Amino acid sequence: MVKTVIFACVHNAGRSQMAAAYFNALADPAQARAVSAGTQPGERVHPEVLEAMREEGIDLSGARPQRLTDELAQGAAWLITMGCGDACPVVPGARRDDWPLEDPKGKPVERVRQIREEVRTRVADLVAREGWAR
Repeated sequence: MVKTVIFACVHNAGRSQMAAAYFNALADPAQARAVSAGTQPGERVHPEVLEAMREEGIDLSGARPQRLTDELAQGAAWLITMGCGDACPVVPGARRDDWPLEDPKGKPVERVRQIREEVRTRVADLVAREGWAR
């Protein structure tokens, strides 16, 4: 059975989008997949995030922020939250971790690159630790 990992932040327009994209690039799709969502989804993925991820060969131009709903979360193996504080949801039965990552919104691309690298490192560690690598 394929495990689902949910990456959640407030607007689902930066950190969680990067994390899900890296996860789906690194993990064996027969074992695990990622989705991203937000507690208060924004209108679009932040332009500075699109640019930083494009540099990595990952195109998020078609990604759309979505709300983290009970239906979306149902059956998830992991919930990884990023900066949503008290607004972060509880997903019954899911393992949980919180990654205190800076919001890339409005930051210079150099800083967004640093945030991107921290996201990639954390995702790669999770994928390796759980044995989900391709």
